[in-house]
Amino acid sequence: MRECAEFYALPELSEVTPARRREVLRELEQTGYYTQTAEEILIGARLAWRNHARCVGRKHWRTLKLIDAREATTADEIAQACWQHLRRATNGGALQSVITVGPPPLPDGREYRIVSPQLIRYAGYRSSDGRVTGDPAHVELTELVQRLGWRGAGTPFDVLPLLISTPDEPLRWFDIPRELVLEVPIDHPEFEWFRTLGLKWHAVPAVANMNLEVGGLTYSVAPFSGWYVSTEVGARNFSDRYRYDMLPTIADLMGLDMSSERTLWRDRALVELTRAVIHSYRTAGVYMVDHHTVAKQFLDHVDREAKAGRSCPTDWSWINPPMSAGITPTFHRLYDPPDLDIRPNFTSRVKTGGCPLG
Repeated sequence: MRECAEFYALPELSEVTPARRREVLRELEQTGYYTQTAEEILIGARLAWRNHARCVGRKHWRTLKLIDAREATTADEIAQACWQHLRRATNGGALQSVITVGPPPLPDGREYRIVSPQLIRYAGYRSSDGRVTGDPAHVELTELVQRLGWRGAGTPFDVLPLLISTPDEPLRWFDIPRELVLEVPIDHPEFEWFRTLGLKWHAVPAVANMNLEVGGLTYSVAPFSGWYVSTEVGARNFSDRYRYDMLPTIADLMGLDMSSERTLWRDRALVELTRAVIHSYRTAGVYMVDHHTVAKQFLDHVDREAKAGRSCPTDWSWINPPMSAGITPTFHRLYDPPDLDIRPNFTSRVKTGGCPLG
């Protein structure tokens, strides 16, 4: 009741009539539940993005678009809503920020869920000797869908099926239509050998395992997407030792001295890998922002929020990039501390949940 009252008292809900507020509070008091309008959900989702302390891309919170899929009550219907999401978000490479909101929990508390961490993820196949082909972060997910009957081609970039759980159906998987998966082959503006690595990455980061909490209601089906920061792909997905771990390979092909960490071979390979990612997305006509630009955008957002008289809860460790952080403007200052109780917001169903756009 308190979160509901606080939500409808927000300035962004100023156009909601007093009669509507009374109707909501009366229904909530009588039944313990109420139904939000699509406009109220959209406003709440935008505010959730604005409030999310781990997201560096919040400057664009007003641009978020909504797909209202609350009438989808079967796994098939939820999958179709996700395909609509990918189609609208991809937009031929001119990516749009989109959220799809699915059915709320049943009165008995049972939930609808997308089990996959993102709508698009790559499989990881562990061999008998422990080596992994593909993305090591998704070995367990790959083994789960294999037990359910899915069979991938065994390449480093097999798109995993989407896993959906509903109250009245067994866990189901759905192959994502190939035409909805826009991928970018990674090349380098100078190193001709780079294309022989066979690297590629998908265009749309669509986080699917976070809850949207708005006005006292929780939507557990709420895939949310924007666009990548270049370092998320270059300096994390391709470079982390527990992901694709490409830095030793690239350093070797660059002819770098790898005899000691003091030669900074990792740093040099990391820069060229991330440079290749930026070059490739630009060449493919797929929107991506670099870490320097997004840092400036974030400080613009912080200043705008201050002028509006609002705090900007921020997790410093998440809004600074994983490379060259010290030469970005977000590094050299402090922010309002994260507020775990602020609502609307995106909340994680797992301990490691991060930015919706990550």
